[in-house]
Amino acid sequence: MNRHHYALILAGGRGTRFWPRSRLRSAKQVLNVVGDRSLIQATVDRLAPVVAPERIWILTNDHLRDTIVRQLPKVPKRQILAEPMQRNTAPAIGLAARILQSIDPAAIMGVFPSDHVVSSPGPYRATLRAAFRGAAEGRLMVVGIPPRWPETGYGYIEFPRRGAATGSVAPVLQFHEKPKLAKARRYVAAGNYFWNSGMFFWRAGVLLDELRRYLPKTATVLAALPAFGGRRFHTALEDAFPLCDNISIDYAVLEKSDKVSGIPAADFGWNDVGSWNAVYELLARDRWGNVIAPDSVCMDARDNFVDARGKTVALLGVKGLIVVDTPDALLVAARGHAQQVGDIVKALEKRQRHELL
Repeated sequence: MNRHHYALILAGGRGTRFWPRSRLRSAKQVLNVVGDRSLIQATVDRLAPVVAPERIWILTNDHLRDTIVRQLPKVPKRQILAEPMQRNTAPAIGLAARILQSIDPAAIMGVFPSDHVVSSPGPYRATLRAAFRGAAEGRLMVVGIPPRWPETGYGYIEFPRRGAATGSVAPVLQFHEKPKLAKARRYVAAGNYFWNSGMFFWRAGVLLDELRRYLPKTATVLAALPAFGGRRFHTALEDAFPLCDNISIDYAVLEKSDKVSGIPAADFGWNDVGSWNAVYELLARDRWGNVIAPDSVCMDARDNFVDARGKTVALLGVKGLIVVDTPDALLVAARGHAQQVGDIVKALEKRQRHELL
C-alpha cells in the first residue's frame, strides 16, 4: 500500500428508493440489502487491500454517523464526519481534500460511493491502482464502466475511439447526461462510451487548485476553516459549510477542467443498486423467477421480489411485483415502477408523516 493514498466514502444520501426499509436513521448504505454485510461495510472491505482502514475517511450526516461508527470499528472515529447540511458533492469532496492536504501535503484521494456492489473485486482493485497512478501524475481521474445494456439512468463518459484500451489511462473527450433510449443504444454500439461510476481520483492539492479556479466561493470558504482536530474546527464548519455552493463535482469541476482523464475499466460486476429492482437482479431466483424466502408459498407467481423478514408470504397469480414489509409500513409496487418509490417518500413528507421517514 502507498501511505499517501486515502479513500473518501460519501455516505450522506437517504436512499429514498429503498423505502420502507431505508429511513433517515437507517438509510440504504447501512442496510444489508445484498449479503450479510451492509453496503458501506462491503465498500470498506473491498477497499482494504488498496487503502488501509486507518486512511479511510467518511462523510455522512448526523442521522447516520453513530450507526456507521458502530459498523466500521476499524475506521478511526474522528474520520467519520457529519456534514452540517447537504451541499452536494463538490463542497463535500473539497472539505475532505482540505483536511487531507493539511495532514499530508502529498495526499492522493480516491472518492467512492458508499452503496454500490462489486462482484469481481480483483479487476476492481486493479482499476483502482491504475487510477491512483494516473492521479499521482496530476490528473483528475474518473472510472468508466463498460455498459452492459443501453441504460438511460446513468451519465456516460466518452473516450477516444482509438487508444482507449481497457484498464489504461485515456483522455476524456466529453461527459454526457442521462440519454434517451435511442441515444443510449448508439452509445453502447459505438464502444467508446462508458457509464460514469461516480469514482474519482486526484491529488488533494490538484483538486483544491481546480476548485479555486472553477468554484472560488466554496474554495474560499473551505480555505478559511481552522486546522482539523482543533477545538474550533467543528464549530467553524457548522457556520461555514452552508455558505458553500450546492453543486456536484461533475458540474463544478470535471466538465470544465483540462486535467481530466479516465480509466475505461474492465467489467468488474459493478452495480449501483439504485432500486429494489436492482436488488432483484442481483439475488438468486427460483425457477419461476421469484426472489422470496424458501418457506413461502408461490402458486402461479412469477418474477416477484419479496422482502418480508420473519413472515411467511403466499403469492397467488401475481407477476412482476416488489413487496417489502416492515413493522410500520408495507410497499407493494410493480417492478417496472421501482425507480419511482422515492416519490412515495416525497408524498409522505408533504403529509408530514415524519414517523415513516
